[in-house]
This record gives sequence, structure tokens and C-alpha cells, in this order.
Amino acid sequence: MEKSSDELQHPRRNLGQRFRAQSERFMKLASKDPERKYENLAWAEQNSRQAILHDFTDYRNWLILARTKKMLEDSNGLKLVLEDLFTVLGRDPENLTQLVDLDYLNLGEELLSATLLRDPLDPDEWWEKINEKSIDVELELFKERCKLLDFRDARANIVYGRRLERIIRDGREELFIELVQYLLSHRPTNHELWSELGRLHEKRGENDDAWLCYDKVQQLNPNNSARDKFLERISKKFKQGEEWVKPTVDARAEFDKRMEALADRLRVIQENDSGAETETSEENILDSNVSRLEELIENGDLEVAFFLSRRLLTEGESWAKDYFEQCKALLSEVDDTNE
Repeated sequence: MEKSSDELQHPRRNLGQRFRAQSERFMKLASKDPERKYENLAWAEQNSRQAILHDFTDYRNWLILARTKKMLEDSNGLKLVLEDLFTVLGRDPENLTQLVDLDYLNLGEELLSATLLRDPLDPDEWWEKINEKSIDVELELFKERCKLLDFRDARANIVYGRRLERIIRDGREELFIELVQYLLSHRPTNHELWSELGRLHEKRGENDDAWLCYDKVQQLNPNNSARDKFLERISKKFKQGEEWVKPTVDARAEFDKRMEALADRLRVIQENDSGAETETSEENILDSNVSRLEELIENGDLEVAFFLSRRLLTEGESWAKDYFEQCKALLSEVDDTNE
């Protein structure tokens, strides 16, 4: 699964706390020394930005950055802080509509505080909040909300991955399996999460699904032999003369098609409903797939292009390998930038 909690944040969290403390000192200096107010506030802002950079999961880092923006009377800066927080929380369309015509200097900090209170970044606080009410009702609402969110930002993937950890600890395997697919469709290069899902399927005896997940891991990271080790383990479970048969090409293609559809919902597609008949020759189908892949990559819809190229490759279209490798590399670059 995504590296999380102490494993992910331990050294960075300490740095986040140090930068936040520095920011608080400069804010106090700004209040005491009017002549150097804006110079000290500029230092406070710089340190609060560093605090978020090192630990975006601590709500206090967001609050202090918003406070410095307010003291600097930086309305546009407050707007950008809110937009960034909503990105970390999965770019909820409902949240984004709140930013239209908002008086940021008077209401921006208040909205940010209310958002963090309603939707805590800390997974333990989030789970406690879920348990305050009817947990089944709250989790159903959470599930429906996840279907609307955008998890392409690596930080959002981490936040929601940690929430899913709490769900699986509570024994809700079906819900975990359903929701983890949204995270993976938005960040398909997350081989840790593919591994976690594979292990769960293997534990449940769902060998086909386990193989599909481990296959993704090994495709993404050829040095990781998760698929081969799974095959060794499963071969030992069958009696002599029996063997497990890996999923068919059609089953693998269908799996990628389903993930492609989940990723595709993030895009606004302008379809041409001219009603004109089109030829369906193999040459035209090839041209159509090539054009779609190139258009997806050019528009930055890398997640959809990843699963489309993977599906085509599974179906024997060897020409799609270059597109698959290109998508994999570009998605890795995006991950490195966001993390």
C-alpha cells in the first residue's frame, strides 16, 4: 500500500514541525515590530510553505499558512491555498464550487478550518469521526463521494490510501476492494497498492484477481517478482496432476478495460454525434486507437492512456508497447513532482 503514517512521514514530519515553529516565531515578530512586519511575514509564509511541503497531513501547517496569507492581505494566495487543500482532499466538485465569488480575506481561513474539521487529514481522526455516527451510513456516503473525487494527485492517493487502511482493519474487505480501484485507476503506477490488493485477493482465494494485480506489479517494476512468486506459491497448493491456469487474454483485457473506464470518467469528452457511418476495417481501428492514445497523452489524460495501451498490449497489439512505456514513464515523472 502507499507508504503512510510513521513510515512515510516520520523524518519529514519532524521537519514540518520545525518549519511551523519557525513560522510562528516570525508571525510573533511581525506583531511586535510594525516596521518590519511584512519582512517577518514573508519569512513566516516561506516557513509555513516548507511545513506543508514536508508534512501535508498535519492540519496545523495548513492553518498557519492561511493565517500568514490573511495577515499579508493576499486574497489570491488564500484562494490558492484552499485549491491546493481541495486537491489533497480529492478535488471534490462540491468543494470547488465554494470558491466561486468567495471573499477570501474574510472567509478563506474560516472555510479552510471548517474543511479540515469536516474532512480530517489524519486517518485516525477521520475514522473517529466516521464512528461518531452510524458507521454503515457514513461509509456508504464515503463510498459515493469517492466515486466523484479526483485522486490523481499523489498526496490525495496517500490520504485516501490511509483511510482505506482503516477500512480494511475493520474487516470491510468488499468496500476496500471496491474503493481501492478508484485510487489505482487514477494512479496506476502505484505498485505498492497493486501489491496490497493482490495479497488481499490471494488471502480470499481469488487467484485470478490476485494474479492480475501481481502481474501489474511486475509490469510496472520488472525487478519485483511478485507475479512469479505467486505462481510458485499457488503451484504448491494443487495436487500432483492438477494446476491453476492463469486468466485468459480476454479476462486480462476486460480487467484493463474496467480500470480504463474508471479513469476515463475524469475526462470531459466532446463526442461528435454526426451520425455518419464509419468504416470498421482493421486499418481504421488501428488508426483510431493510435489517434486516441496520442490525443490522450497530448491532453495529459495519462491514466486512461495507460490502461488503454495495456489492454491493447494484452490483446496482442505489440505496437502499443511503446505507448505503454511512455505512459508509465510520464506517470512516474508526475508522481516524483507531486511527492
